[in-house]
Amino acid sequence: MTEIDHVVLLDEEGRAIGTAPKSSVHGTETALHLAFSCHVVNSAGQVLVTRRALGKKTWPGVWSNSFCGHPRPAEPVPAAVHRHAGHELGITLRDVRLALPLFRYRAVDASGMVEYEICPVFVAVTDDEPEPNPLEVAEARWVEADDLAASIRTTPWAFSPWLVLQAEQMHLFDSTVAQLQAS
Repeated sequence: MTEIDHVVLLDEEGRAIGTAPKSSVHGTETALHLAFSCHVVNSAGQVLVTRRALGKKTWPGVWSNSFCGHPRPAEPVPAAVHRHAGHELGITLRDVRLALPLFRYRAVDASGMVEYEICPVFVAVTDDEPEPNPLEVAEARWVEADDLAASIRTTPWAFSPWLVLQAEQMHLFDSTVAQLQAS
């Protein structure tokens, strides 16, 4: 991932309307663009959470889902999911499933930086141990799904806003882990 990576800009209906350098799409004035989130579980039913690197432009140092990213122009979103899994965490995924195809959010962090994305949400399985890229991830931990759900409910401010919203909308920690374990 480099500063010359481009992202797909979207209109309000979610149609591609152009591209822009990735470095330009997260600021105080952020255009709607395409992204994705991925929640990774292992065969023991644990969920991989990560703490964003301190050098991240938005929500530095905040705990979040396993990883997020942006597909490049003309790159299928599932291919971007696999690419980012390797780049950010050094893991290989299996059983990648689209869990929330129309997830959309706009959030502003404490510094005024805006995330404004249509962000399909995926769930995947791995038994690899993460090897975090320090430019992307400060820490990675496998946690029990129930413990994560309880933490999100009691201290939502400690997590990225997209993780909190996704957990609410997906009931991620109620049913998704059980479904993946049954596969």
